[in-house]
Amino acid sequence: MKNYHTHTKRCGHAIGEDEEYVLRAIENGFDEIGFSDHAPMLFPDGCGYYSTFRMKPYEAEGYAKSIHALKNKYRDQIKIYLGFELEYYPELFEKELKFLKSFDIDYLIMGQHFTGNEYDGNSRYSGLPTKDSAQLASYVTQCLEGLKTGEFLYLAHPDLIHFTGDKEIYLAEMHRLCMGVKELGIPLEYNFLGYYEKRSYPRDDFWKTAAACGCEVITGLDAHTPAFYTKTKEIKQMKEHIRTLGIEPIEKPKTLK
Repeated sequence: MKNYHTHTKRCGHAIGEDEEYVLRAIENGFDEIGFSDHAPMLFPDGCGYYSTFRMKPYEAEGYAKSIHALKNKYRDQIKIYLGFELEYYPELFEKELKFLKSFDIDYLIMGQHFTGNEYDGNSRYSGLPTKDSAQLASYVTQCLEGLKTGEFLYLAHPDLIHFTGDKEIYLAEMHRLCMGVKELGIPLEYNFLGYYEKRSYPRDDFWKTAAACGCEVITGLDAHTPAFYTKTKEIKQMKEHIRTLGIEPIEKPKTLK
């Protein structure tokens, strides 16, 4: 088994030591895992914004060193990748990308938790219920603009956007997202955390749309605790459910070496 969506306690809402994730993965039959903790954002100096769900910029070096050390220590037992989960904020992206790539990372996954630029007071968390079709459209547009940069391995929890308005509007925008992702050849992530905790995502109507569009789908644990690597029964049940939606998930993105 493989999983490329793993967090660490540095984000402030995950628990466990880095090595614990690796050990639980090995014990439960995983042959490849990737760490992709919430990327530290280089918000503008003096903006007054404080992010509470990601590591701080000064923690990034220690994160990278820890994962690189684990890669080497367990190289004969499991393949380990280093990455980050990152939002696409246009005004910050170029500087952010340069900073993150300085740590010899293997990949980035997109998790668009906010639209806009998060810090400017005009953003809204994507997981909050909304009937605002403009916010829905902005989410889709920003995801596609970010993915078009070619810097992201896949789109995590694409159905995070919690739209509670007209279903026809929702499905039309999700069709736009899925077709755009399909054209780019980038996988969509079916999220185990949302499935296991029965959150507002994953949504069957979204995934039926993804299936109809012929999108590639990968599963991601979104592990915030090492215990997620022990949930093999629940992971199997999730994959069985995905297949009922007309989807056969891939194990690994083609672009990840």
